[in-house]
Amino acid sequence: MWLYAIDSRGKWLYDTACLRRAKGWGKTPLLAALAIIEFIGPARFSHFDDNGFPVGKSVGLPLIQIAATSIDQTANTRDMVRGMLANSPAEDEYEIEIGKERIQFRNGRPGRIEPVTSSSRGLEGARPSFVIGDETHHWIASNGGIGVYEVLDRNVRKTAGQGSRYIESTNAFNPNEESVAQRTYEAFLKKPDGRLLYDCVEADNDEIDLNDIEAVELGLRQAYGDSHWVDIQGLIDAIQDPRTSQAQAYRFYLNKIQESANQWIGRPIWDGLRDDDDPIRPGDQIAVGFDGSLYSDSTAIVGCRLRDGKLFLIHLDEDPHIPGRDWQVDTLLVDKRMREAFATYKVEWAFCDPSYWQNVVGQWALDTKEADRDGRDIVFEFSPNRAKQMCEAIERLHTAAHLAEDVCHDGNPDMARHIGNAVTYEVPQGLLIRKESKRSRKKIDIAIAAVLAYEARAEAIADGRMKIRKRARLRSY
Repeated sequence: MWLYAIDSRGKWLYDTACLRRAKGWGKTPLLAALAIIEFIGPARFSHFDDNGFPVGKSVGLPLIQIAATSIDQTANTRDMVRGMLANSPAEDEYEIEIGKERIQFRNGRPGRIEPVTSSSRGLEGARPSFVIGDETHHWIASNGGIGVYEVLDRNVRKTAGQGSRYIESTNAFNPNEESVAQRTYEAFLKKPDGRLLYDCVEADNDEIDLNDIEAVELGLRQAYGDSHWVDIQGLIDAIQDPRTSQAQAYRFYLNKIQESANQWIGRPIWDGLRDDDDPIRPGDQIAVGFDGSLYSDSTAIVGCRLRDGKLFLIHLDEDPHIPGRDWQVDTLLVDKRMREAFATYKVEWAFCDPSYWQNVVGQWALDTKEADRDGRDIVFEFSPNRAKQMCEAIERLHTAAHLAEDVCHDGNPDMARHIGNAVTYEVPQGLLIRKESKRSRKKIDIAIAAVLAYEARAEAIADGRMKIRKRARLRSY
């Protein structure tokens, strides 16, 4: 209701709005309903009647844009709009043509509801009457989200005098990502009595013990309010699931912004996986993960034993940050350490990030295949930029670590340091990991290499490459 509040002149009280709610609260249906209201409803001020009540009118040229960083991200809101209009009285009364992506009028009347992304030709220069920014916690610089927002903001301001506005929806954002959702929140904090309507309901307590069931239930009921359709017990179970990180619990279910909650694997969990009883030995079947750089980041090679998932550091080349000294990775030493690993252990599978190392990785692949008795492929490229595959690999190691099943390590302090430095951030495909900030000197390259090594282990096992050592059986006659 406050979104449509007007002053005594019939002008909007709020030019923009942000709806921040917990996951499953119902943001998408509400945005879809607003899109339909803006398309065919009396969504603009006309005049005050004789009793002083405002009278509405329809938008003369309704151009509603559902914006996101990719076309797939707009699907939820678009499908909800299509579902609400299909076979409804409005479909025939207003002669609405419901297309797969665009909704318009059959009689040729100007106006439409359409998705827009950073690649849309009509993004720059359009004159929208209403813009929906969906899930702006995903809108970050690396996927073009910041640029999309800035173009949309300029477009809306051109027709603000006719009532055009922008509204966004978001979950609690990751404060390490500098997303559009974070920009909006910080703008609101600077001027809370301004023309930005920031509508947020969250758990009251800033520090909730996630193991305290009663405290978690209270926080969930506060965050979800009157969303009676939400299964609170199901959400409690999700939070208690070891695979749910603290960051996910706070952000998605309690709607809380918690910077410290974004650590990927906490130090107590990692330390609990240490195993000194069964050391790595020459000849062990292992998988290998490689994450390489040349100048700024570290370069790491990590091994993972097939039979028990034991992670160990093979090589690390890291900038010592000596003032006045230029540094770069010793590529010849890295190549030597990788080849020594192949000579020392029975390497069954290796995933390597090819960035900056395409030629070297390619040579490893050729040499190892030639040396393999069966001529099998051993070395494979695996770019962390492949979001879906990388999210799945990160989730595999995260789940194993939190369940303390099928993974351990040798206690290497550098590996513990890099694992502890990794923080999570959300993309549409799931959760990825990165440094706490772009300028941070806290490296995570061993963590990336460990993820690749653990994923390589899974591929090797699935391919039938792990040899099971059989126990000798005593027979008597």
